[in-house]
Amino acid sequence: MELYNKYDKRILKEKLMLEDFKRITVSFYRYVIIDNPNELRNELYKEWSELNVFGRTYLAREGVNAQMSVPEHNWDEFVEKLYVRDYFKEIPFKIAVEDDGKSFYKLKVKVRYKIVADGLDDGTFDVTNVGKHLTAKEFNEALQNPNAIVIDMRNHYESEIGHFEKAICPDADTFREELPQVEEILKGKEDKKVLLYCTGGIRCEKASAYLKHKGYADVNQLYGGIIDYVRQIKAENLENKFIGKNFVFDERLGERISDEIISKCHQCGNLCDDHTNCSNDDCHLLFIQCETCNEKYDGACTPGCQEIANLPIEEQRKIRKGKLKTDAHAVYKSRLRPKLNEI
Repeated sequence: MELYNKYDKRILKEKLMLEDFKRITVSFYRYVIIDNPNELRNELYKEWSELNVFGRTYLAREGVNAQMSVPEHNWDEFVEKLYVRDYFKEIPFKIAVEDDGKSFYKLKVKVRYKIVADGLDDGTFDVTNVGKHLTAKEFNEALQNPNAIVIDMRNHYESEIGHFEKAICPDADTFREELPQVEEILKGKEDKKVLLYCTGGIRCEKASAYLKHKGYADVNQLYGGIIDYVRQIKAENLENKFIGKNFVFDERLGERISDEIISKCHQCGNLCDDHTNCSNDDCHLLFIQCETCNEKYDGACTPGCQEIANLPIEEQRKIRKGKLKTDAHAVYKSRLRPKLNEI
């Protein structure tokens, strides 16, 4: 069988919409030494394809990081076949809070140098000496400690739509950018209780080990991240300390955790916490856009991108190849990250 997807995304999305069964959206990760990631990659792709599993998985020598969409009727077999491998035995799952079954439409399994791009030299510190894992109840209690510093270890576009009370949310586009910012924020505060959290816990594993290496003794992390925090507060009837939405890296782009909307549409400024990817295939800028602006700009981030997105596909291809110049193309090429509220 083929070990890569070769179908157009539009065909795959149409096929997904016609499915008459439920899917389970799940994420999992583990830092574990994988002897041959390339060989394992091919085995997993074949196995998961046969189970009609979709999603995005990164494998590396240091472990696995996965977000999956599994047909409900194949769930038991998926878990059984995953757990039979020593690498993944009893690996904890984080089940999606909100799930319409449309989180992924194809399967990707990629081998990378690292499962999370952090820019760190792992050989310079003990990556297994991580911070203390806190349950949702313990994390809630720690939030009340006046000596605690709460840090959101996610990117700015994630924390913009939702975060924990009193959290410091660094203005970073990537995890690699964020670590130096966090180090600067904590400079001179080695005696403080540090509380870290992220989506599913994986970024906090590496960040907490790095901070302990840097001399911070009381480093704590929300085990299972925001996803499992929500599961626990519902199961144990705990107070919810998370405000807004939890950003997720799939087609949904967010899970509602509380009713508050804490962000604004980047184009009109009205309250909104719905992310979209620019409809111009050569742009795909991720930004917040309300329904009104989505209709006004056809899902594009600027009038320039709107003009390109509305061109016939052959004309768009000519623009990508540099064979056709338009004012809209000039607008698109001249910007990297527009001030959307100025359009």
